[in-house]
Parts: sequence; structure tokens; C-alpha cells
Amino acid sequence: MSPDAVLSRIDADLPQALDRLKALLRIPSISTDPAYKADCDAAADWLVQDLQSMGIAAGKRPTPGHPMVVAHVDGPGPHLLFYGHYDVQPVDPVDLWHNDPFDPQIEDTPKGRVIRGRGTADDKGQLMTFVEACRAWIAVHGSLPCKMTFFFEGEEESGSPSLVPFMKENAEELRADLALICDTGLFESRVPGIEVMLRGMLQEEITITGPDIDLHSGLFGGAAINPIRVLCRCIAALHDDTGRVTVPGFYDGVPELSDEVRAQWQALGFDHAAFLGDVGLSHPAGEQDRTPLEMLWSRPTCEVNGITGGYTGEGFKTVLPSRASCKISFRLVGTQDPQAIRRNLIAMIEGMLPPDCSASFVNHGASPAFQIRETDARFDTALAALTEEWGVPATYTGSGGSIPIAGYFQDLLDTTPMLIGFGKDDDGLHSPNEKYDLESFHKGMRSWARILAAFTS
Repeated sequence: MSPDAVLSRIDADLPQALDRLKALLRIPSISTDPAYKADCDAAADWLVQDLQSMGIAAGKRPTPGHPMVVAHVDGPGPHLLFYGHYDVQPVDPVDLWHNDPFDPQIEDTPKGRVIRGRGTADDKGQLMTFVEACRAWIAVHGSLPCKMTFFFEGEEESGSPSLVPFMKENAEELRADLALICDTGLFESRVPGIEVMLRGMLQEEITITGPDIDLHSGLFGGAAINPIRVLCRCIAALHDDTGRVTVPGFYDGVPELSDEVRAQWQALGFDHAAFLGDVGLSHPAGEQDRTPLEMLWSRPTCEVNGITGGYTGEGFKTVLPSRASCKISFRLVGTQDPQAIRRNLIAMIEGMLPPDCSASFVNHGASPAFQIRETDARFDTALAALTEEWGVPATYTGSGGSIPIAGYFQDLLDTTPMLIGFGKDDDGLHSPNEKYDLESFHKGMRSWARILAAFTS
């Protein structure tokens, strides 16, 4: 089936598609903060109503946390499931945003036009590329070309605590021939592809406690232990001078690249200087015996994501704090066991504590790494459709990010996931002034239309 009429409809309706995206972006659906629970509900309601407006049977499903949105369309041919998430990251620090994070704006930049606001690229803009492609298809043909399920989550940015139980309870309903996931990006912001390798994740919060109360640094300094100093020593010990992680057993299960994969990655001609230069950096800081692309896709990491302790407001307060905390995330590869790493991390930190100090630990999520078990002819079909739309050869890639849902589709539903996304390297995911390139939004819709046509021809 030719997609030409659908592509023309997408082009003509782009202004209206942007208006709908803006409406969804205005809802501050921050899943990790209980203060925004009603907004997460509102975002789910918005998606249900939008799908229903196209004649799609959609509903909001309760969970112990934020609701799922599930919708079904009957039809011939393959059964496709499309997954996305409607929740977003917190916006702090707010003062670094150029505009209200939830008042999306179209801006002209040196690299083209963008829409800026929280959730534009992660994941509302990406999610709506598929929804809008389906809208155009229904407008032209009266129905979608195959059986389809829409599955939207509201807790992806807060560890997805309700996801696995929901998938297990509704496995028969959600099982499909192929699960399409749009939460990834273009290689070097220009080459489309299918990601077949994702890193896993371990997120841990560590609190070091010393004295019972905050202490005056003049009266107690020198004699009393300072939890910030202890915490800093622990953090510094997590890496050696070559960038390797020092947690015992950390590299158990980390595979080496095959010669074939290494050659394929080298052929991509990754320009790490430009990649880092776009964010004001110049030197790769990971394991010094690895290439930058290996650092990003196939090697595990340990990063400190936040530190708190003592007085951090305006002015100065000479205090020895009672406690100090940090949040640390590990990106995992291969068959690394996140629970074993957590146990070894706890033992390492506890073994470094001086007298009068204790440590407490809070886990904020853990998931293993993911790799596509096998591809089939539909992967080559999708690559051909992406190549036709973007005008450059599409390719298979890896990703430094973590998208646990991909593994869940394989393991819980026996459904092959296909990860296709249109984000760019400088979108600023999880950062102030997040944006989504309008070319990505427009060509993303057109890409999905071409893929649907190719799958059902």
C-alpha cells in the first residue's frame, strides 16, 4: 500500500499536530513527585480522549501508582503494539529554564526550529509522532491498516513500579507480534536506525549520618566527624585514575564486543569531538582504554547524580551537618546483575565508614541490560522505510540509555520489541530547556506512516 496520501495529510495537518502536542506538554505530569498525581491523571485522560476522538476504543486503567492508557483497534494482518510514556522528569533547577517548562514554545535556533519544554523529546513528542501518523492514516483510509494496541505508561521516569505487575496481569491482552517503542534517537542527530542494545540501570541513594544534630563548626570542627567529608571520600573511591569502576565484582558479566560489531561501529564514523563539543566538552572521561562509542553503548558506568548536605542557601552558615546524601546511578551491560552490584556497593561503603558514622541505602530501581534476541525481515523492512524518509542509510545501533520495557516485552510477553526514535543529541533530555526538533517531529510522523505501509503491503 502506498503511503503517499497519508504523507500528504501529515504535511497538511502539521500545525494542528503541533497544537495537540502543545496541549499535552502543558500538563505537568511529573510522576516522581506526589504533588503532581492529579496532573498525571490528567495526562492519561487527555490521551484517552484524543484516541477516542479518532474512533479508537481507549481507556484509563488504574494501578497502585499512576494509570496506564490502553487502546485497541481490530484489523487484519500483524498485531502491532505501540508503547510510550506520558510522564516526565522534574524541572529543577527552574531558574535555568529560559521559559516556563510547561508553556511550550516554538523557537528558531542555529540548528533549525524546535519546540521547547519539559517532555518535548522524552517522551511526549516521540509518543505523538506515532499517534499523529495513525490519525492521518484514519483520516485518509477510514481505519488503520492492521490490528493495533496502544500502551502508554505514566511511571517510566520514576522506576515503573506498576509496570511489571500490570503486564503480567494483562499479558494475553498486551501480547502482540511486534512492540514498537519510540523513546530513542538518531545517530549523530542525522542517521535513523533501530536500537538493538540498551544498558540496564541501578539507582541508589546513600545517606551518611554522623552526629545527632548539626554542629557549630567553630565549637566542634576538627573533633567531630563531618558526614560530607566521609561521603566525598566514598564517592571518590568509586573510580580509579583510569576511569574504571572499583565496586568489587562490578565487571562480572560485561562482554567484549565481537569483531563484527566493532567493525560496524567503526564504520559509523562517530565524531566524538563534535558530540562532546555540542555540550561544551572536549575529552572523553570514561575508561581510557575504550573508544568513545564503546563508552556510550557497550560499557557500564557509575555516575553521581546529586549531592546534598549542610547549608546550601544564600550566604553562609558555618555548620557541620548531621547527615549528607548522594544519588548514584549505574548503567549496566551484558549480564551484569544489578542486585549483586547493589550488595557489593553497600558492603564497600559500609567498609569505608569511620567510627561514629552509619550509612543507610534506598534503592530507586534496578533493571538488567537488554539486547534483541533476534531480528527478522520486519527489521530490514523498517530500515528501508527509514532510509527512504530520511535520505541516508538507516542502521542498527546501540544506546547508552535504559529502557526496561524492551526487555519486559521479550521476557514477559514473548513479543519482539523494535526501538525507533527521532531524538537528537542536543535535545537536553532530563535537563533544563529540553527541546524536540520540529524536523524530528514531522519526519517521525512520516517515518511511522511509511513503516505501517511497508508492514501491511
